[in-house]
Amino acid sequence: MFDTPDFDDHEEVVSVSCARSGLRAIIALHSTALGPALGGIRCWSYDSGTAATRDALRLSRGMTYKNALAGLDLGGGKAVILGDPATARSPAALHAFAGAVDRLDGRYIGAEDVGMTVADIDLMRDVTPHVAGTSWGAAASGDPSPHTAEGVFLALKATVAAATGSDDLTDARVGVMGLGAVGWKLAERLRAEGARLLVSDVNVTRVTRAAAQLDADIVDPRRLPFEPMDVFVPCALGGVLTRDFAETAPVRIVCGAANNQLATPDVDAALWEAGKLYAPDYLVNAGGVINVAAEASGEYDAYRVGVAVREIGATAARVLETARREDRPTGAVADAMALARIEGAREERRRRA
Repeated sequence: MFDTPDFDDHEEVVSVSCARSGLRAIIALHSTALGPALGGIRCWSYDSGTAATRDALRLSRGMTYKNALAGLDLGGGKAVILGDPATARSPAALHAFAGAVDRLDGRYIGAEDVGMTVADIDLMRDVTPHVAGTSWGAAASGDPSPHTAEGVFLALKATVAAATGSDDLTDARVGVMGLGAVGWKLAERLRAEGARLLVSDVNVTRVTRAAAQLDADIVDPRRLPFEPMDVFVPCALGGVLTRDFAETAPVRIVCGAANNQLATPDVDAALWEAGKLYAPDYLVNAGGVINVAAEASGEYDAYRVGVAVREIGATAARVLETARREDRPTGAVADAMALARIEGAREERRRRA
């Protein structure tokens, strides 16, 4: 683990197993400089334990930057449960995992992510208070996906405006990769704005429904990133933005909800050099974590959450303007803004020590 390029001085990485339930999981805490590490719990059929560990490391680092840039007093963490989501989320396994979260004594707060549901988080809440995004309780915030979709939509409009001078999406050719909870809501908003949709998903039922209800054109997931379009919206798993994409895809703008969209860090600069305007994923998809962070505080206020989510568009505009003014890749600019806040918190902690 220490030798993998995805290890970034993580504070704590915990492996979890339970012979009785078959649970195998990893919890990665990247940083608690700003506060407890908040991040989603993902359930996925990884090719290996090594692949799962790398995903947890990358995702937890992204959460540190996401929470910092969103202005939250929270650090970054992530958890992955290894296995088919259809079978790995038994009540016994989820209770065992919740017990592991509880043993971290509040250093990590888990929430819903890929392969998980609000009902799963509710089940974990029976064992530990250190989860958020539940459907019950005085501060319950429920499904975070509408807030994620709203933040991405606002950031997308800001990115289109930065690239073209107008945020009008009428007749814009927009490719949405992944029609899960967030991707579908985004597709609906984009179609309502007049965009012409291209869609892809491994779930045939979803794309068929999109074709019927949203007048979308169905494209094979392997082809979609290289289709001619104005905006590419990755909303599935990460790694879709490669050097090949940066250099050859006939796309002008990239703004989507997927985490870890860059296949390798150097793609950020490659996109900039190729004239493709990339809205950093951890900036634009922060709406969901803003929502669950409000629940985790114990004082959920829907109005204040809405105000904070709307700020994502303004933050995206600031990052894009700084990138243009300084001629720097957008990811590098966003990273620097997040790191400045994290280092400020560390310096304040050292000063008080």
